[in-house]
Amino acid sequence: MNQIHKFSLHKYLRSVTASICCFILFPLSATFAQRVEFGAGLGGFNYKGDIAPHLRLKFFKPGGSLFFRYNPNSALSLRAEIAGGLIGAKDEGSKDPYQQVRNMSFNTRIFEGSAVAEYNFLDYEDRRFAVNWTPYVFGGIGLNTFKPEVKTGDYKTSGLVLPYGVGIKYQIRRPWNIGIEYGARKTFTDYLDNLGGDPASTDKLMQGDPSTKDSYYYLRFSVTYTFYRIFCPK
Repeated sequence: MNQIHKFSLHKYLRSVTASICCFILFPLSATFAQRVEFGAGLGGFNYKGDIAPHLRLKFFKPGGSLFFRYNPNSALSLRAEIAGGLIGAKDEGSKDPYQQVRNMSFNTRIFEGSAVAEYNFLDYEDRRFAVNWTPYVFGGIGLNTFKPEVKTGDYKTSGLVLPYGVGIKYQIRRPWNIGIEYGARKTFTDYLDNLGGDPASTDKLMQGDPSTKDSYYYLRFSVTYTFYRIFCPK
């Protein structure tokens, strides 16, 4: 008899817990449904600095990212993202006589976390029987850390970054979306290439340009999944 009573009580408490959960989550689901996306991106990083004063396609290195996107309305999206990959370049092949003599190269692992806002030029909202796509611009703030393959000085390997750029996103079929994005990262360091502006040697070839900072760029293709409901436990 006691076992039957305990079983009934357990079942009752479970039902009450589920009801409370649904009561709390239902208004949240109405708020967040069709607004929350989780996504992943694959692409490449590129670098601009002392060893590559101009962007060159051959210096693209692999990179990837994971991100969360919240769409409060059709014009605005908020995104948190973590990304990582490689950057690198070399003087070899440059037409600059100075770089030909210097003949340096580098490879650096880089990792960043960022928070950005996207402005959608078209109404980007869930519409079952309509084409849903938009170009957008984005900007925000982030932090990065980097690890040069060769480090010749005692410099800081983390700092603030300002990501900004453009992209296009398209809903191919509910709940899946695809996108392409190209963004720049303004940094406040001159050591991504291990060739900073502060002289570490009297050799002029081993000194960077103190008047400019290094920067890097991220081109990625992404896939996201939109959540349409919050499930209550049974």
